[in-house]
Amino acid sequence: MQALIFDCDGVLVDTERDGHRVSFNEAFAELGIDCVWSVERYGELLLTAGGKERMRRHFDETGWPAGTEDRDALIATIHKRKTAIFMRLIEEGSLPLRPGIARIVDEAVANGITLAVCSTSNEKAVQAVVDVMLGPERSEKIRVFAGDVVAAKKPAPDIYNLAARTLGLDPGHCVVIEDSNNGLRAAKAAGMHCVVTISSYTGEEDFSLADRVVDDLDAGNVDISFCRALIDA
Repeated sequence: MQALIFDCDGVLVDTERDGHRVSFNEAFAELGIDCVWSVERYGELLLTAGGKERMRRHFDETGWPAGTEDRDALIATIHKRKTAIFMRLIEEGSLPLRPGIARIVDEAVANGITLAVCSTSNEKAVQAVVDVMLGPERSEKIRVFAGDVVAAKKPAPDIYNLAARTLGLDPGHCVVIEDSNNGLRAAKAAGMHCVVTISSYTGEEDFSLADRVVDDLDAGNVDISFCRALIDA
């Protein structure tokens, strides 16, 4: 086993419902945009990877705010404010790590296994989650690949391919922890093994491609020995 790679939202922290959704709604309100994403609507939008892409889809489906002249500029403005709000929530410690994350990171470090996070979310937000929630000693050992660093987001394998190339990894010797069908498909398309930890929005998704599906890492007894067994199978 060469590497353990995590998605961020829904894997490190169950951020989607009470983190990103809340941050988007606060940003909409601050900018005078008549838009509130309900729990149900945000669940629908999660089928589209990336916050900017979700906003574009929503406005395409429901109508753009009155007076919008430059759609790209509007999306960028909202997303910048939303990211700042989300980072504040993280820094306040409002969203705890999911069970087993700190444990398996420490196991990986003790075994000399490379650690990375591959996410479609904003790089600053992902780095904030890693820095604040996992702490500086763990954070300095984790490489973050996030945001618009690749052209095609999950379910395309681009971000996992980038991590493998950059870190000199054999994809077949990597284990990914994901929580969504999009992420699972991306990891598998990159030739990596994948364990799914179901999050608040993903319980009904198709995980038939997964090497294992668990409620969380502790409940599923997922540790480094288990990950090594996946690779050796």
